[in-house]
Amino acid sequence: MGGTGKLLNIGFGNFVVVDRVIAIVNPNSAPMKRLKEEAKETKRLIDATQGRKTRSIIITDSNHVVLSAIQAETIAQRFTSDILKVKEEEE
Repeated sequence: MGGTGKLLNIGFGNFVVVDRVIAIVNPNSAPMKRLKEEAKETKRLIDATQGRKTRSIIITDSNHVVLSAIQAETIAQRFTSDILKVKEEEE
């Protein structure tokens, strides 16, 4: 981990630490639905949808599963732009 402490906006005033994100996935497949249910049962689920439809699932290195109402593609674009900004700042 780089220790940058950068935050990734996942919608509606909710953020995750960029360095902790392992995957950003679409929630519609059966394996992702099972992952969500398993995380809920083991109290590792964080619902950041603000009551809206889940449009992406973020998996962290601490094995937490974060639900977001923002499309996975949109979060991935934000993630990529944040990483590029960090690299530019380091140069």
